[in-house]
Amino acid sequence: MNPTPFRKLLVANRGEIALRVLRTAHRMGYATVAVHSTADAHAPHVNAADEAVCIGGPLPAESYLRIDAIVDAARRTGADAVHPGYGFLAENAAFAQACRDAGLVFVGPSPEAIRAMGDKAGAKQRMAAAGVPCIPGHQGDDPSEERLAEEARRIGFPVMVKATAGGGGRGMRLVRDASEFLPLLRSAQSEARNAFGDGTVLLERAIESPRHVEIQVFADRHGNAVHLGERDCSVQRRHQKLVEESPSPAVDAALRRRMGAAAVAAVRAIGYEGAGTLEFLLDAQGQFWFMEMNTRLQVEHPVTEALTGLDLVEWQLRVAAGEPLPLRQQDIRFEGHAIEVRLCAEDAAQGFLPQAGTLRRWRPPEGLRVEHALHDGAVVPPFYDSMIAKLVAHGGTREEARRRLSQGLRQLLALGVTTNQAFLASVLAHPEFAAGRATTAFIAAHGGQLLEAAGAEVARSQAIAAWLLLASAPSRRRADGALAPRLPIPVWLQVDGAAVHAKVLALGQGNVEVRIGEAVHRLQDTHAANGSARATLDGTAHAIEFAREGDALWLQVAGRPHRVEDLTWLPAPKPGAGNGDGRVRAAMNGRVAAVLVGPGETVTAGQPLLTLEAMKMEHVHAAPAAGRVTALHAAAGQQVAGGAVLIEIAAG
Repeated sequence: MNPTPFRKLLVANRGEIALRVLRTAHRMGYATVAVHSTADAHAPHVNAADEAVCIGGPLPAESYLRIDAIVDAARRTGADAVHPGYGFLAENAAFAQACRDAGLVFVGPSPEAIRAMGDKAGAKQRMAAAGVPCIPGHQGDDPSEERLAEEARRIGFPVMVKATAGGGGRGMRLVRDASEFLPLLRSAQSEARNAFGDGTVLLERAIESPRHVEIQVFADRHGNAVHLGERDCSVQRRHQKLVEESPSPAVDAALRRRMGAAAVAAVRAIGYEGAGTLEFLLDAQGQFWFMEMNTRLQVEHPVTEALTGLDLVEWQLRVAAGEPLPLRQQDIRFEGHAIEVRLCAEDAAQGFLPQAGTLRRWRPPEGLRVEHALHDGAVVPPFYDSMIAKLVAHGGTREEARRRLSQGLRQLLALGVTTNQAFLASVLAHPEFAAGRATTAFIAAHGGQLLEAAGAEVARSQAIAAWLLLASAPSRRRADGALAPRLPIPVWLQVDGAAVHAKVLALGQGNVEVRIGEAVHRLQDTHAANGSARATLDGTAHAIEFAREGDALWLQVAGRPHRVEDLTWLPAPKPGAGNGDGRVRAAMNGRVAAVLVGPGETVTAGQPLLTLEAMKMEHVHAAPAAGRVTALHAAAGQQVAGGAVLIEIAAG
């Protein structure tokens, strides 16, 4: 049991992950080194470390996934330990091996353990041998489409296709019947190859509407192993977590002991060292099945820290240095309830499409733990994961934690990039979630309801947006900052993607009338300056925060953010006139992963034309109508901006 002390720690990650690790490392007295891509040259984690090294270009494959560059950065700076964070190379056995070969302490499990559990097929076999219940499936050596289709029929639909080399919901598809098996299989394999460099998949029986419950484990090289309770991660979109909480509303003390014992038995069976997470599916009868093991610290570990009062990164560093675990199982205590939400740069109304851009205003709420690497003017690039922050609330009861987190979301200010802030607030407010009954089917079952805003909220946001769009534009105001009292000013705008035609009339003395259709809204005591505004709308006073860039306006009222576009002077057809120009535009900023058609080719309506990749997600762009490809403005590997014309199709 030789100790492996170290003095300088290199953190092989970025953003809030790197900041989280650096915070604990500094508290423990370690010198630190950050690595960064060219896109992150001025990122907060670069400034937070004692030293920083640029390791390549903006794409992960050019920087954060380059094992040679990271090991070289450690050598050049004299770092003698590497913490991989909890993304990129954190579960890469080759990286752990390269650190070992270079004489570096790897803050994580051994390459052998990562390899054993990183292969999902092999991991299931090892877990079954250790007595851990596993989902029936197929993980054979024959990767042919014919064999996989045959095995899918044998297992029975619905069946889950899962990449063996990765996680985070990438390379995963739910197949409900045989007719859609091959297209979804190929889609999963393509996404897995792009994300992990390996398109190998396995098949599992799909357990409908289960809970997703994971057990946090820790083990050291002295033979000690403990669990730190469970986290319920059932609220997901695209098989990626959005909300995590502990304890799970579905787990009682007896079930916690059973699941914890299974998780500890699993890590003992493979001689594991460090932090890890065993992920299970849990049905309504209390039966649980092993899904996979994440051989790293999880994004949602602050939930466990809130309940236990422990610093899990500190535990990682102590175990990596050869120290025994600080506590025995019987000494670990859990207090209260904690809930975490992931703030993501994505458009929930558009299928959770990733969004990139510049965050014009950022203000985290008070009273919550907020993990982030953001500030006014922070750039959210299209190259990395869409999660930009985590908000964690801890309370004496689940309801107290839920209320505090809901209030924190209302106070949060994140303007300039579309996020899922309002969607998260709707999740927390939904009766099914409030009652603790959410399963992995929650968003699929209630997605439409979660996206809907009450009619009164829509009317309020549109009226305020129409006024503020004019009030914040210097060319529309008098020298004293008020709207000129003239004839009604017509405005075409989009509010959260909805077309609005408004007429705004200044009545004088800070009073404004906004007519939208047949509805007339009266705004009184209006004032707007320096990103803050106020107005009394139809008798109710509102404090408003906003940010403007050109014809784009972001505003937040009553805790709900809105994106507004001024389309008044655009020569294009007004909102609602339709878009039949045959141009296929990029749905988001991203990299062209594949072009599936060529110039002159005849296509049918709905035919896949091009695949765009951004923030670890692939999005297929399809033909809006039948016709012939007359122009192609994109090539594989090219970076494109959201809204850019990629393909032109002529009808016929």
